[in-house]
Amino acid sequence: MSPTSILSRHRVAALLGAALIISPVVISFAQNGSNTNLSNVAATTQTPVAGAAAPSGSFAPIVATTKPAVVTITTVMEANRKPMGEVSPFDGNSPFDEYFRQFFGDQGMPMPKTPPQQQQQQRQQALGSGFIVNADGTIVTNNHVIDGASSIKVTLDDGTELPAKLVGHDAKNDLAVLKVKADKPLPTIKWGDSNKLMTGDQVLAIGNPFGIGTTVTEGIVSARGRDLHSGPFDDFIQIDAPINHGNSGGPLVDIHGDVIGINTAIYSPNGGSVGVGFAIPSDQAEKVVAKLEQGGNIEYGYLGVQIQPVTPDVAGAIGLDHPDGALVSSVTQGSPAAKAGIEVGDVITGFGGQQIKYPKDLSRAVADVAPGTKETVNIWRKGKTIQISTDVGRNTEDTQTASTGGQGKPSAGQGQGVPSLGLGLTDITPNIRQELNLADNQHGAVVERVSPDKAASAAGIQPGDVIVGIDQTPVKSARQANQAIAEAGKSGKKSVLLLIDRGDQQIFVAVPFAAG
Repeated sequence: MSPTSILSRHRVAALLGAALIISPVVISFAQNGSNTNLSNVAATTQTPVAGAAAPSGSFAPIVATTKPAVVTITTVMEANRKPMGEVSPFDGNSPFDEYFRQFFGDQGMPMPKTPPQQQQQQRQQALGSGFIVNADGTIVTNNHVIDGASSIKVTLDDGTELPAKLVGHDAKNDLAVLKVKADKPLPTIKWGDSNKLMTGDQVLAIGNPFGIGTTVTEGIVSARGRDLHSGPFDDFIQIDAPINHGNSGGPLVDIHGDVIGINTAIYSPNGGSVGVGFAIPSDQAEKVVAKLEQGGNIEYGYLGVQIQPVTPDVAGAIGLDHPDGALVSSVTQGSPAAKAGIEVGDVITGFGGQQIKYPKDLSRAVADVAPGTKETVNIWRKGKTIQISTDVGRNTEDTQTASTGGQGKPSAGQGQGVPSLGLGLTDITPNIRQELNLADNQHGAVVERVSPDKAASAAGIQPGDVIVGIDQTPVKSARQANQAIAEAGKSGKKSVLLLIDRGDQQIFVAVPFAAG
């Protein structure tokens, strides 16, 4: 029961992520190869609504209405399975050991020693939160709260304990639906409209942090549209209401008492709440929950492309007026995209009647389409807008932004200089092919050196990269690459678009001439 990793070079905790019943724990994760941090996660622009204001006085009426519908979820893990990152609070590795030493000292109150067999049982039991959306016992929570559980128990607000059945779950959206049977209709809480939320709106987070009992905390919406790279559908609400381990799956409610989010993750450099939490928007969650209630699992559409953002430099290199769309860096052989004629270098600006401004827009649009559906794709290709009709396939993998990975420096050779960009290029020799583990049919220009104070270095070009295309035209040698770059510079373009093979990834990198 652990979260996906969501922020690079920071400690990140799931809100229940493996919290033991007897104590909270700290989980640390990192996303390899990413430079993501909170400062460069974009928020959506919002327009204030006239007359919107925070309530004055007590939140007690809202709590009285919503709290009875919030439940505690206790799970027992499968045999020999342990929540990722979990540690016993009394095994000598817990931050709480130091806490008790500060108050009692090494010679003070003795710490209880738990028998090994009992420790193992405790490690396999954890808890989270959820909320009832139907009086028949339908409960919503996070997938990571119940992931891998062999048994699930729900404790109602009045203390009633009921066994729960897993109706359906979806790891990509981190949502799950449970069902309990009660001898009477259960209190419920209704969905709200997260699209109406604005930065600064007051919200309440309800859940069972650390297993101490149902708790309510208050805060505001700090930002919208946070992409934490924890999954293909990230669109989190950022809040400053204190939430901790055990709050996972609990509701985030507005001043009307409606659910406008599901508390899911926290940013935590020290293991505890620092006032930066994240919730899944209700508009996203409600649709997924409705599907899970019907079928138990969700089938996602599949296109078969690897995509990346269109930066201003990329837009300038390919003649786009605005840096919008999803740039296709590779097409999977035999995929629906390949069969439809989508090509590397295409910029997808529309799908199924929806405008595509960012890569995540395309990921969500494709995933929401039922497999077997035929959709129209709007594409910017070599200065023109075209439309292509494509079938949407069925696959467990979604389109993703292309990731980057480094390569070792190739052997020295007789390189070709590109002074304006700060690149030293060389042909693929047998030694370089072997050193970089390149395929026998791999062609292109190998980056031998990069000047640290030039444009190519600033754009992220690395020694060992293989340039296979320039401005959407293939190149097979260092000489061809030099000529293509020179022609791009003479044409008056502000930047040149390089298609690079790096490890097992293929990405576009736009390098501005002005910075050279």
